[in-house]
Amino acid sequence: MPLAFPSLNHGSIAFGFFNIDTDLLLLEHYFLFASDFCAYTAFLDRQCEKGSFETSWDAYSIDRREDIGDLMAAIHGVRFTGFTGEVYRLFPFPQKEEDFKQKPEGDENRAAVEALIRRYAVSKPIVIRGEAEHGTVALAEYLFTKETFHRLMEYVWLGGYPRWRDGVRPAYVAKMKKDLEKSRNWLMRGLAL
Repeated sequence: MPLAFPSLNHGSIAFGFFNIDTDLLLLEHYFLFASDFCAYTAFLDRQCEKGSFETSWDAYSIDRREDIGDLMAAIHGVRFTGFTGEVYRLFPFPQKEEDFKQKPEGDENRAAVEALIRRYAVSKPIVIRGEAEHGTVALAEYLFTKETFHRLMEYVWLGGYPRWRDGVRPAYVAKMKKDLEKSRNWLMRGLAL
């Protein structure tokens, strides 16, 4: 489930997986696939070797709350509104609590989830900016400390809450870790995956 992470300019921001059958991540009102997030993050490592940087990531944006839907109502199966409701109609919350684990094969459902999100969202690049002097990273309009950005990467590494099923991570998550293990630049320094 998405968790609250502190931003420097917008208070607490929701970030994380919102359905165990997909690898789609929510960043407040933006959505991006975890496989893309991991690849983009590993690429940031190369971009920030010389200090500050600016780049862009492809994401989906849903600007109206009602188009995002009521996640808690969808989880409980009482109301299926907006995009999250459509996802939960397709991939309902598990009946047994012990089955509530992030599925490492969630990326296999990407085509189905992308078909849904295109009905609610606009695909657009979001600006990612790192400031070495201040130790900050901006994801779109949300400004984070380097340490909070690390927590976002750690969340994906762990499989969020409730964690990866059977402790098995998808290959794209393992590749992100491998790509970042030897990093010595300012942005990745101190990262513990």
